[in-house]
Amino acid sequence: MAKLSTDELLEQFKELTLIELSEFVKAFEETFEVTAAAPAAAAAAPAAAAAAEEVEEQTEFDVVLEAAGSSKIQVIKVVRALTSLGLGEAKAVVDGAPAAVLEGVKKEDAEKAKADLEEVGATVTVK
Repeated sequence: MAKLSTDELLEQFKELTLIELSEFVKAFEETFEVTAAAPAAAAAAPAAAAAAEEVEEQTEFDVVLEAAGSSKIQVIKVVRALTSLGLGEAKAVVDGAPAAVLEGVKKEDAEKAKADLEEVGATVTVK
């Protein structure tokens, strides 16, 4: 039997029904101990990894005071300690809640500020 070219093989496959083609794929996999689905999965994995790399991890966070709670004076003191605001400015931030206390800070700083504010009864979110 003469060797068939790729085009000739494709023409032969076009004449097969889906069932015949499915049976051929199974026989091909068994004969050559391969899986036809593996290359597709292997090709999809790098694409998924590349997509995941495109989503950058957030590096800057905003600490937003949602509500001062019952200890408004304590919250003002903490806001002053976290920022370089004066008493009047810190009071304005607390009175204007929801308001940003810190913007564009590192995750660790944002978490510490949130913990400090929550400790004195404030409601805080980190964005």
